[in-house]
Amino acid sequence: MATTVRTEHPHIVSNPKVAGGKATIAGTRVSVVFIVRQLRAGDRPEDILASYPHLVPAAVYDSISYYYDHQDETDRVIEGSTPEVMAERYGFTVGEDGRLVFKNR
Repeated sequence: MATTVRTEHPHIVSNPKVAGGKATIAGTRVSVVFIVRQLRAGDRPEDILASYPHLVPAAVYDSISYYYDHQDETDRVIEGSTPEVMAERYGFTVGEDGRLVFKNR
């Protein structure tokens, strides 16, 4: 039975059965990595809240705080999940139509 682990941040938890064990906003499947990627793409916390109205401001800002407290770890997760890294790891390419094409195994 997987157990949810609370972190030092009141809105952030981890559970091996949710988002691959990545830190997430409690009660959701929204990961800290997702929030960081949105910010890097140019979204502001207000934009994230408008797009995901089930999130509360404190949880989004706590995600940002968690990131700064765990920046190296979070950056490694982000770097390890780029399309290029995933393509190499799982042996696929992206076709002209945008579909994933897996190599014969």
